[in-house]
Formats: sequence, structure tokens, C-alpha cells
Amino acid sequence: MLLHSRIARTAIALASVAVLAACDDATTGPAAPATAAASQATAPSPTAGADTTPEVVDAPSAPQPAPTVAKTQGRVRIYSGPSDVPLTPAPDTGRGSNIIQLNATASEDIGTYVADGQGRTLYRFDKDTAKPSKSNCNGDCAKTWPPLLVKGGGQIYPSGINPKLVGYVERADGTCQVTIGGWPVYLFDKDAKPGDINGQGVGGTWFAISPVGDRTTSLPEVVTTPTAP
Repeated sequence: MLLHSRIARTAIALASVAVLAACDDATTGPAAPATAAASQATAPSPTAGADTTPEVVDAPSAPQPAPTVAKTQGRVRIYSGPSDVPLTPAPDTGRGSNIIQLNATASEDIGTYVADGQGRTLYRFDKDTAKPSKSNCNGDCAKTWPPLLVKGGGQIYPSGINPKLVGYVERADGTCQVTIGGWPVYLFDKDAKPGDINGQGVGGTWFAISPVGDRTTSLPEVVTTPTAP
């Protein structure tokens, strides 16, 4: 009787290990192969010689994982990727936004650059420093080049950008300016709509920032062909 009890406990333990392994595979592995295998196992085989048209079933797309906190700086949380739900930032009262979205954006003219959640181009200033992070654009400069500010306790969601490269630096007025690769980032008041890059190359010191904090490529020179007299 004792032997039977031990065998039963051993069988239960082995079954538990198998369930845990299956759960681990379902959590970390791709869902598509498992779904396809299940479909093949349960689908009835067609009747030989029957004139049937196979049903086309769209495979469900794998759900995107919810972003997790990848990094914290002070009370600002920087997430592992874009939010999986719509975000509604609170109105900016001059001290920054409680929610910041950063999106890597492709451009044929200057390469991949970073834009904010409204599609506005973000720039870096060569007279700033990245190590340590410091902004040298204040006063009238900051009116033309408004810094991208995040409130204390805010959240930053980067898409196509390593969250470890994202942070903030405290400005002279006590506000917190978002940084990428250590470089403080700015908007340009002459950019009127999403996708504008009117600040590219201004003064030889302002450039749209890349996802790693580098300068993007200068705009191609436009050469006009003189018209015939």
C-alpha cells in the first residue's frame, strides 16, 4: 500500500512539472506555432473525393505585451515601449507634461529621427553637453527652441528608442527636460505641423536628434537650374 502511495505521489509531481514547463513555453515562446498546431490537431480531415473549398482562416495576431517600467529617474518612470492603451496627457501649464511619447520616425532626407507624441520633430543643440547632461539654451533661446519638459512623477513611453538612453536633466529654472543619449531635446517654434524639420542645421548647431542621441544627416543641398534667358 505504501509503495502504491509513493508511486501516486511521484506521478503527480511529474505531471506538475510538465504543466509548469508548458506554462513557461506558452509565456515565453511564440504563440503562432502553438495555435497552428492546435488547429491542425482539431481540424477534421476532408472526405476523399468531395468537392470542397478549403476555408481560409486568418491567424490571430499575437497580442503586444504591455509596457513595463524599464528605468526610473527621480519620480519619472520610463517604460519599455509605447503604451498599449490610448494616453491623454494633462494640459501643460508650463512645467511640462505628465505623459511623454517619443517615436523613432523615418525620413528619406535626414535618416531616422525622434518626434514627440504629436509628431513634432525633436532637436539637439551642439552647445549643450551630454556627459554630464546640461542645457545651455535659456531665455530668448528657449522661446525659439522650447525644451521638451516632463513633470515630476511623469511617464515617458519611447517607441523605437532604447529606454535606457532616455532620461531628463534639471534646467536652471527647476523644470525637467527630457534627454536622449544624455542630450537635452527641444522643439522648434518654426515647425508648424507634424513632420516639419525646419530647424535642421540652423546655425550649424541644431539638428533633429536620432534615437541614440546623435545628430541626424544634414538636409540635401538644393541646386536650382538657371532658366534660359
